[in-house]
Amino acid sequence: MLKSIKSFPAKHPIWSAVLFFLMIFAGLLIFIIDWAFYDIDRINPGEFLTEEVSPGGEYTVRTYVNNGGATDSYAVLGVLYFNDSEKKPKNIYWQYKMESSIVQWQDSDTVIINGISIDVPNGKHDYRHP
Repeated sequence: MLKSIKSFPAKHPIWSAVLFFLMIFAGLLIFIIDWAFYDIDRINPGEFLTEEVSPGGEYTVRTYVNNGGATDSYAVLGVLYFNDSEKKPKNIYWQYKMESSIVQWQDSDTVIINGISIDVPNGKHDYRHP
């Protein structure tokens, strides 16, 4: 079986090239769809709601409300700011059908936004991915 798989490209170079380019195209298409429709780092903040600094002073979380206009409901965006470094802010919370936010720090590495616990700096919550 392995011998026949290994000899396929040699026997069928055109089909091998077509399959290779189809796999590249499919991977690129999946990446573009993920970037365009599911990446919360592309969301722009709206109207400022609240701000809370972590107990150690290392992070600040600011929340914003986005008005979806006539066709969408309001949504809350939570942005993590790094106080002691030059890192760029990171979107960590995105919740649909919300107009307000309650931000509390459980400890220096865990923030609770509207009852949802997020480990910072790598955690995030996106309502589209439960």
